[in-house]
Amino acid sequence: MNAPFIYAAPTLTVEALKHSIAYKLMFTIGKDPSMANKHEWLNAALLAVRDRMVERWLRSNRAQLSQDVRQVYYLSMEFLMGRTLSNALLAMGIYDDLHHALEEMGLSLDELVEEENDPGLGNGGLGRLAACFLDSLATLGLPGRGYGIRYDYGMFKQNIIDGRQAESPDYWLEYGNPWEFQRYNTRYKVRFGGRVQHEGSKIRWVETEEVLATAYDQIIPGFDTDATNTLRLWGAQASNEINLGKFNQGDYFAAVEDKNHSENVSRVLYPDDSTYSGRELRLRQEYFLVSATVQDIFHRHWEMHKTWDNLADKIAIHLNDTHPVLAIPEVMRLLIDEHKFTWDDAFDIACQVFSYTNHTLMSEALETWPVDMLGKILPRHLQIIFDINDYFLKTIEEQYPDNWELQSRVSIIDENNGRQVRMAWLAVVVSHKVNGVSELHSNLMVQSLFADFAALFPNRFCNKTNGITPRRWLALANPALSDVLDEAIGRNWRTDLGQLEEIKPQIDYPAFIAKIADAKLANKKRLASWVAKNMDIVLDPEALFDVQIKRIHEYKRQLMNVLHVITRYNRIKNDPDADWVPRVNIFAGKAASAYYVAKQIIHLINDVANVINNDPQVKNKLKVVFIPNYGVSLAQMIIPAADLSEQISLAGTEASGTSNMKFALNGALTIGTLDGANVEMLEHVGEENIFIFGNTTPQVEALRKNGYDSHKYYDEDPELRQALTQIASGVFSPQEPGRYRNLFDSLVNFGDHYQLLADYRSYVDTQDEVDELYRRPEEWQRRAALNIANMGYFSSDRTIQEYADEIWGISPVRL
Repeated sequence: MNAPFIYAAPTLTVEALKHSIAYKLMFTIGKDPSMANKHEWLNAALLAVRDRMVERWLRSNRAQLSQDVRQVYYLSMEFLMGRTLSNALLAMGIYDDLHHALEEMGLSLDELVEEENDPGLGNGGLGRLAACFLDSLATLGLPGRGYGIRYDYGMFKQNIIDGRQAESPDYWLEYGNPWEFQRYNTRYKVRFGGRVQHEGSKIRWVETEEVLATAYDQIIPGFDTDATNTLRLWGAQASNEINLGKFNQGDYFAAVEDKNHSENVSRVLYPDDSTYSGRELRLRQEYFLVSATVQDIFHRHWEMHKTWDNLADKIAIHLNDTHPVLAIPEVMRLLIDEHKFTWDDAFDIACQVFSYTNHTLMSEALETWPVDMLGKILPRHLQIIFDINDYFLKTIEEQYPDNWELQSRVSIIDENNGRQVRMAWLAVVVSHKVNGVSELHSNLMVQSLFADFAALFPNRFCNKTNGITPRRWLALANPALSDVLDEAIGRNWRTDLGQLEEIKPQIDYPAFIAKIADAKLANKKRLASWVAKNMDIVLDPEALFDVQIKRIHEYKRQLMNVLHVITRYNRIKNDPDADWVPRVNIFAGKAASAYYVAKQIIHLINDVANVINNDPQVKNKLKVVFIPNYGVSLAQMIIPAADLSEQISLAGTEASGTSNMKFALNGALTIGTLDGANVEMLEHVGEENIFIFGNTTPQVEALRKNGYDSHKYYDEDPELRQALTQIASGVFSPQEPGRYRNLFDSLVNFGDHYQLLADYRSYVDTQDEVDELYRRPEEWQRRAALNIANMGYFSSDRTIQEYADEIWGISPVRL
């Protein structure tokens, strides 16, 4: 793997780094250099680099304190950070130096980078977005902190065994985490259960069980600046480590039972919530995060100001999706119960402090909690939520007397579905700003999901189209292309992505296009080499690399991609000697452990791959690869190698997407529906430089309203019928012919909820257009270059600047 900088001659810093690494190895890790393994050398190098980051960090913290600035606190259940060493070296500009230092010590930086584990702190787009936002906050010098949970285990490590997803623990902390600073003295009690006791006008929450939240800090460096920020993660610790009485009686398991129960709260990212106990643990996790965080925010504020009067002026709390929405009743509880605020004043402060990002319009993904469960786990918070709802409904009654239907629709308590607390509703009622994450999503949000609220609070809703950090997703992930861009327009695009437009005059020169093509080929060879080594599958780097990597979910429609793969296979079988454009279809992504259909889709992809890859008639005309255990580091290798980016969700279901931006920035052409941020990408790159197919959101809704008949498409399209019949009859699972009958039924007989069959013909025909363009390599590369040139808008720096100016009200810190 190439480093993301051109190597320069060694400097004095190289000697200093060599001494520092050797010192850390011996005196911090306690290892003789002649006996140390790669991981110990990695940790020594990490600590040497961390030391250089700490100076910046302390300076930044001092500047924030001395300037008494308003801060944003970004709460998220996920932070999908990716490996930290390479990103830190890039930010600090010492990639070359560390490369040379290690080389002179007989070590390879590339090999050590591969030794670092991906932190298991997130799963998908939500967590990756949060990581991009932290990077941009620091790079722009804006005062902000991320708050999350320090999970002992990630969601799971995905293995593919006999074509099936198999889950094993993702113990990412196996070798420790040298980047973090454990704050032993920063601990807060988080309480659960108990009951609410009224003593006159005073309310007390009593007889609770307690878990301690311990802080772990990680530095978030800004790129090419002294500015840094902090990600603070909470680990759960038992308030009672051991019951000594039971231990001395020989009941050793019972002696530590309470400890294990307490520490389960931060054990695993997204425990399986298909059971009552799993959902209860999820609720505990969410409250654990917000309680520790709000206590910490309040503690910091009091230490600085010794007054609560300016609380709303100095803090902004942002809720990344509904998972941290319990922060709203927690802020009010602390203000009312602990700091003697009136209910009205506490509510006013909460409304000024909170803002909320909605990430989905799909009802099944909108978080609700049973009133009974909330009452059992958080009785005081349930009481506050009821009070907020009563107050809100009273104002609705004053504005719209006797409109019971409206009151029922906007009530935070859903009385029609087993008495559920609607967390998105709570966020909207109390936040001063609510944003969607793409133009289409934000428009749909106010037209459908929150239509009543938009009429009540017309100024509360806004759009903030997502973005990605160009540091990790171009400079770090794609050094070959970065070198081409540096030579053409200089290096400043890393902090001003709009400068990529400056390559446009060069796009008409064949020599420039050839350099972009060479960079793409180098990345495809890198991926092909990895696949050969790790999966024993040989790929042709000259083939078209067609890539769909994301969470496996029915609405993302990996299954439609598979239908096209099968259709293509059938065409090749019918005429094997035709001049086919060779294609490699690459899939990756995890299915949630309780999501049966998603797991079946993974199984089907692997069964189809097994048949196609072993068919001698097909040879290299078509290959199918499912890359297991998808994560940030794999994405950094796969995305730069992609020729075609699959963004094929049903129109109106994907809030934004960010992989679509990463692919285009790295020179892939997109095949996609007019969904999420694809709509804005079309506007920016031009319709001739993107492959759009399928029904639009209004057409999807019209089909639903008029009675969508999926069987009609099956009957009328011979290629579609052949592919679906092959799936249903066991062509790809001869040892178990009925394995995918339920997938067939869900599409043909039970409604095809995500309208795959309605979009299939448009999708397959558009894929034929992809082939035609790929036969003209110079034109393909020209359009890929135009995609790169037009991606400046999709920088997370732009997104964060909009949040800072229009939602959070924060300004850069002077360093």
